Amino acid sequence: MLQHFARFRELAAEHQVVFFYNGTFSQPVIAAMADALRARLTVQGAAGVRQRKLFSSFIEMAQNIVHYSAACVGSPDQRDHELRDGALYVGERDGQHVIVCGNLMDALEVPRLTARLEPLRRMSSEEIRAQYRQALRAENEATSKGAGLGFLTVARDAAEPIEYRFAASPAHPGHVMFYLQAII
Repeated sequence: MLQHFARFRELAAEHQVVFFYNGTFSQPVIAAMADALRARLTVQGAAGVRQRKLFSSFIEMAQNIVHYSAACVGSPDQRDHELRDGALYVGERDGQHVIVCGNLMDALEVPRLTARLEPLRRMSSEEIRAQYRQALRAENEATSKGAGLGFLTVARDAAEPIEYRFAASPAHPGHVMFYLQAII
């Protein structure tokens, strides 16, 4: 195990990993991760606007895992103590930050999620901002645990169109892994 850990650290350094977490997410875990990321960005001297955008997208992606991951630890009815499994990554590439989140989801939700994400990929920055303002005024979607602002926030903060992917999860029949990436 020690040689695997050493290799993992080498790969993380080689690929400019700023932050990586794979495991159980909860509100206290997100708060601790946010503190660690904020401190790291401050030490690195990330500019104010860029740091805000990165931090905002990081929080949205972490919240996405807590609210929507199908990998629930304990009872899904425990709203005050939601524990969900997922992964969150922040890295550097070509002077920009890359944020990726991943979590298990019901395969039946793929068409609905694709219908929400694909238009965001085609919108201009101005269109995304207008859609964001409209969503602030709109009522919550029936299946959303927010005002539908999460993906809009990430798309608004991204320097390039967001990317997403669904991957089969043989260990979890009827489910897929959902990955979302933003370049800040």
